[in-house]
Amino acid sequence: MKKNTKSIIQFLVLLSVGFLLAWLSIKSVWAEKDKIIQSFQTANYVWVFIAILISLLSHYLRAFRWNYLLKPLGHHVKPFNALGAVLVGYFANYGIPRMGEITRCTLVTKYDKVPFEIALGTVITERIVDTLLLLVIFLLTLFAQFSQLASLSSQYLFNPLMSKLQGVSEHPLKLVVLISVIGLISLFLFLMRKKISNLLNSKLGSILKGFGKGLSSIKDIDKKFQFIALSIAIWLGYFYSLYVCFFAFTGTSHLGHSECLVLMLFGTFGVVFSPGGLGAYPAIVTSLLLFYGIDKISAVAFPWMAWTSQFVLIVVLGVLSLILLPLLNKEKTDVVS
Repeated sequence: MKKNTKSIIQFLVLLSVGFLLAWLSIKSVWAEKDKIIQSFQTANYVWVFIAILISLLSHYLRAFRWNYLLKPLGHHVKPFNALGAVLVGYFANYGIPRMGEITRCTLVTKYDKVPFEIALGTVITERIVDTLLLLVIFLLTLFAQFSQLASLSSQYLFNPLMSKLQGVSEHPLKLVVLISVIGLISLFLFLMRKKISNLLNSKLGSILKGFGKGLSSIKDIDKKFQFIALSIAIWLGYFYSLYVCFFAFTGTSHLGHSECLVLMLFGTFGVVFSPGGLGAYPAIVTSLLLFYGIDKISAVAFPWMAWTSQFVLIVVLGVLSLILLPLLNKEKTDVVS
């Protein structure tokens, strides 16, 4: 009961953050809403449709790759069931973050008799592989856009921080309050150092143990090269589904692969802040596009177009999968309670 209450509170908080960011994003350009509407009307939706197809292919590859992890454990999921479970999982994540993994595993347990614990273990392994590939993307982005990332950090992090500190130093009372707060925090950390150390060690130990166990399970895969190739192809699908959207707007059509790497990297982090990235994803991508000198209209229209097209794809196919899965597995539905 407490766990469910915590999940609901977390969902409401994240959803509120998403709506707040969406409202702030729309409010900042409300005076130019007519120009933004016109940019949507004149957009080249052929590229948006191509982006949707690429995304659908990446989702299929994720479902197809799943059996590479299940096979060594003695289980197999039918292609449509695997794809349907993945799509429903993505759909569930728009409601409550991380609920998608639970939903996805529940479906294959019901229709393909894969034990829930085994299904969840393979999904965790997938997340570990995704984390490693995200790290590779970060390194590639750092290599390709080092000077831009340095300027970005100065503009949005270091300069505002130095400005705040300078403002504090000019007001003795604020400086006293800041020093007092830092002192109290330091004292609290010193007094609680043993408990914090034990907590971090246990948490870090379990994380590293799970990480290592997930990676070690990959060695049992029969076709390791195909698994790695599929993993790379999935992220290439994510990348190019965003990249081709550049050509939908004249204001972003000149952007290249390096800029797309930055947008994908930070946009992925944006999904953490709200369900499905609502509000957070467009806000982050808009800020990045403005940094790259894109006009304000295109900088606002582009991320909302990219996010909305993916949202519609997942909602439509997720609901469709919920309808079709019981129909196509009617005999198993009758057998399994």
